[in-house]
Amino acid sequence: DKFARSIMSAPRARLVADVLETEAAAIMTVAGDDRLLTAVDAAAELIATSRDTLIVAGVGKSGHVARKLVASFASLGKRSAFLHPAEASHGDLGMIGEESVLLVLSNSGETRELSDLLAFAEMNGNPVIGLTASATSTLGRASRIVLAHGRHREACRNGLAPTTSTTLAIAIGDALAVAVSDIIGFRPEDFHRFHP
Repeated sequence: DKFARSIMSAPRARLVADVLETEAAAIMTVAGDDRLLTAVDAAAELIATSRDTLIVAGVGKSGHVARKLVASFASLGKRSAFLHPAEASHGDLGMIGEESVLLVLSNSGETRELSDLLAFAEMNGNPVIGLTASATSTLGRASRIVLAHGRHREACRNGLAPTTSTTLAIAIGDALAVAVSDIIGFRPEDFHRFHP
């Protein structure tokens, strides 16, 4: 009955609140990280001054976040494209322009599928911005600029499913896109052109 459902939902309501509080606390922590904020500013300058398409890459949940960020960058005035790292090794590396900047997402920074993409970027002089938990990871070491947000407790019951880490990647990516938009002087009328 209705009363029984309300009693059963109380613990679940606490669980839901805990998820939101965990993710919000992680965002507030990185918002106060001067090192990260300085890196985001440097990355925004690099992206804004590139005359080529921004390439955003990631695998798994990071790939889903990367696709969202591509849409945000495009919406805010920076031409961008998603590149799946596994497909990159099978010809899609041709998407990368001579002056393209690569924004590569991987929470662990150890995703094997990124190896060919990172090798290609190094060989061709394309700067990599790594969005990852650890600056000392493989991705972090391969990046010109590292947006390292640190390790935070995932919000799922087991602390395993990408929850807090994906929220951080989206939030940092959004901050980066907005900063790029500010640098390039994207105006309300420009926004309207892309959102008829």
